[in-house]
Amino acid sequence: MNKYSKTRVLAECALMIALGTILAQIKIYEMPNGGSVTLLSMLPFIMISLRHGIKWGIPAGIANSLLQMAIGGIYPTPAGTALAMVGEVFLDYILAFGVLSLAVLFAKPFKSKAVGVAVGTVAVCFLRFACAFLSGVIVWGSFTDGFWPVIVYSLTYNASYMVPETILTTVAAYILARKAPALFS
Repeated sequence: MNKYSKTRVLAECALMIALGTILAQIKIYEMPNGGSVTLLSMLPFIMISLRHGIKWGIPAGIANSLLQMAIGGIYPTPAGTALAMVGEVFLDYILAFGVLSLAVLFAKPFKSKAVGVAVGTVAVCFLRFACAFLSGVIVWGSFTDGFWPVIVYSLTYNASYMVPETILTTVAAYILARKAPALFS
């Protein structure tokens, strides 16, 4: 890649980070202790992965996670320890948004661009859900107060916003890939 190309990709990534940040503020539904259904806020990061690969996707995902923490604030964990806070930052933000950069790996094997985009989107949304689920068990587990088993609580809490978010993002990505495939190349 020449200097112009790197600059262009960097500018594109910056625009996608800004778009993702704006879309994250448009919440369809918000959970009381973090997590929400947004207006396609993951899609710009999935597009970065599909257009430019993991090399550009990971830094964009980390930048997004830092912005999300700065804008949305970090929810205090029930444990209230420094270790729990580190776990929350890593699982709920850095890793959760970083895994979106892996969409290209799941999309590549498919001949149909639209199908690959949809499969890649579902796969990385599942990985993001897995991060939230692990955070729910490890970091937020004491929040249940023994009422529900921790695993069931984390599964239902995180699925309640990640399933609709995944469906919306996948449908939008598929439609975009069918109608404007150049956006993913």
